[in-house]
Amino acid sequence: MATIDTVKNILEENLDIDPATVEDDSTFDSLGIDSLDMVELICDLEEACEVDFGEPEGLQTVGDLVKYIDSL
Repeated sequence: MATIDTVKNILEENLDIDPATVEDDSTFDSLGIDSLDMVELICDLEEACEVDFGEPEGLQTVGDLVKYIDSL
């Protein structure tokens, strides 16, 4: 499964965000994702993608997140 699809699935399952509204250039603010949601999202993505995020900085969009995951 592509990383973007994994991100969309987790956003839908955990935050009830319609995957059709999630694009690479969607900002977390525009999706209504606050800092607490982001922590939960990262934990779920670490488990689903079997990666350790560390302390990512500068992630503003879904595309930034996907690129970061793919670089791990």
